[in-house]
Amino acid sequence: MQLKPNAYRLNETVKGIETMTRFALAVLALASGVYTYLGVRGLLDGSANFVFFAAIIYSAAVSVAIYAFWSFMLRFVPLVTLGVQRIALFLTMAIGCVMIIAMSSWLNAAALAGSAALEQHMAVTLQGYAEDLDNAHANALASQSLLPDVQRAAERFAGLAADERENGALTGTQGSGSVVQLLTQMSAQMSQLGASISASRDEVAGLFEEGSTRLANMRELVSTPGAIEPRSDSFQSEAVQLSAVIAALQQTDIAASVKRAAADLSAGFIAPVANGQSADLANRQDQVMETVRVSVAAQSAALSAAADEILATPSVEQRRFVPLSSAEAVLAYWSDFIPSWAGAISIDLLPVVLVLVLMIVNDAMRKDSESLAEAETITAAEMLRAMALFRQMETAGIDVATGQPKPIAEPVPTPEEPAPEVAEAPADEGTVTPIDAAQRKRTDGPRPA
Repeated sequence: MQLKPNAYRLNETVKGIETMTRFALAVLALASGVYTYLGVRGLLDGSANFVFFAAIIYSAAVSVAIYAFWSFMLRFVPLVTLGVQRIALFLTMAIGCVMIIAMSSWLNAAALAGSAALEQHMAVTLQGYAEDLDNAHANALASQSLLPDVQRAAERFAGLAADERENGALTGTQGSGSVVQLLTQMSAQMSQLGASISASRDEVAGLFEEGSTRLANMRELVSTPGAIEPRSDSFQSEAVQLSAVIAALQQTDIAASVKRAAADLSAGFIAPVANGQSADLANRQDQVMETVRVSVAAQSAALSAAADEILATPSVEQRRFVPLSSAEAVLAYWSDFIPSWAGAISIDLLPVVLVLVLMIVNDAMRKDSESLAEAETITAAEMLRAMALFRQMETAGIDVATGQPKPIAEPVPTPEEPAPEVAEAPADEGTVTPIDAAQRKRTDGPRPA
């Protein structure tokens, strides 16, 4: 049995899958409409009924537009063969794809990955708040690093005062004189400054603990399963409280206070009048107090330089949590949800593959049809009609090859043959009566007389 031509089989296959193609296109358009509805619902504000009907109308319009657009492409692209026209259709299809992505695909992605994108937004914000808390705590603790220097200076002044009082180590004379009074005064000032720094340490520790508690609550909100909207609201509340804690930590930075106190040590230095009973003792007291003044100035400069170092550290910028919708979050963190974007776009643009398949198949059918002989493509009915037409043309005297009437052939003259010579009988002198040579039949009547 002779096999059917390949072009015929391709044509029959295309006809066979036409219903399946329409069904698949309708399902894809419906799926895109459903996910578009889920995505657009989170963007609309108003009453529940308004949001519902508005989202339904928009998603229905998207489904109809997608089905109509791809139906046109499936019908026309495979039939166009000229290069310019096919390029124009491809350009039109590209514009339509961009419009479909703009009106549907990003909403599909919002429906597929909206909750995960919001969690990602909260996680990124949480990380920023954690860094801010650590930086603010580090800046506050940097001021605590001045405490050992202050305490050491206070102890040194107190020790010198005690040595002078008991042994006269500075002036050579025991007792509580002007030098002891000055050294005691400097020690008291340093001790007060150290007490201020120590007091701020407890406040810093308390604020850091509170901030850590807020961060723990925020982490729990990010990782806890459930609806994302209530968690986002609670997260925003915790973020506001944490921002207040970070601001309070920055206010407890005592570096500026230490700098001012260090400047007061030098600028506000007041030396008591020497109270020695003799001029020699008074002179020695003045010399020691001058030395103390120089030492206080050096200590003040060192503390001021250390405080400037701490103050030069950049302060923590106030961070603010900005709530986002699911669609905005998907757009903001698109690089983290490429699989979701791929799935959302594929739902809308999968018919591109069907268009290309039909285009290739139709090109193959046209190519195969051009290479087939007419005898391989003619049907039985066409053959019968052709034979009947052939007989009619033969009967009508029409040349089948040219379709014109056949010319009438003129008779060709033949050379005349000489007539056979008849031998003349010799004439008799008498009258000769001809005798009927024909044999008379028995049935004939008597010959007449």
